[in-house]
Amino acid sequence: MASAKPISDETSTTKSSALRTDLPPGQDAYQQIVSDIRAGNLLPGDRLTEVDLAARFGMSRTPVREAIRQLEADGLVMHTPRLGATIRTLDHSEISELYDMRAVLESTAARFAARAGSGVELSEIETIQAAMSAARSSEERYRQNQNFHAAILDAARNRFLLRAVQSVQKTLLILGRSTMEEPKRAEDAVREHAAIVTALRSRDEDEAERAMRLHIQGAHAARLRQLRDARPLDSDNHEL
Repeated sequence: MASAKPISDETSTTKSSALRTDLPPGQDAYQQIVSDIRAGNLLPGDRLTEVDLAARFGMSRTPVREAIRQLEADGLVMHTPRLGATIRTLDHSEISELYDMRAVLESTAARFAARAGSGVELSEIETIQAAMSAARSSEERYRQNQNFHAAILDAARNRFLLRAVQSVQKTLLILGRSTMEEPKRAEDAVREHAAIVTALRSRDEDEAERAMRLHIQGAHAARLRQLRDARPLDSDNHEL
């Protein structure tokens, strides 16, 4: 079964990543655009123009066009009349629905991991948790958080569940910066991860599922706070 690799191993940056010569040009362009979305350099509603992106990435328009098509297939980009390709915008209801689905799927993954994960896999999850606890930067916390959730999906051993979770995670990239950049949320996440690890080690399926659900609910609340804080004070739009 394919490993549950994080969607992108790149950490958040303030500018686009350098050209990845180890990837096909279309995939390289895709990864760079995804990195910019996650870093908040490309925001919901922003236009994606082939000419500008090709110049910025130092490549022809063809791989950029391929990347935009893939982003559209993934639900991250939509075509808007008179604007062309734009980063998709999620409203409050869609965000809540995505986190509800994430809670259902990832809590199920934790239950499956408690049942089916090998001792080696559970040790790896614990090691990743320790690395996240020791992390001193938001970029490292983000990376270890991604690794933690990917390792649980691997231990769950269910390829259909894996694909469903990855689909939700891709759409959530539209929301931009990780909530791990908020120190209080990062501290809470470390404690929540520790509770998940304890349940996994005890092979307690019910507690593993419950702990993961609480963790995702905490992430949802942090995301709503982040979006609320970023909203202009004079905005008449009550959607997040």
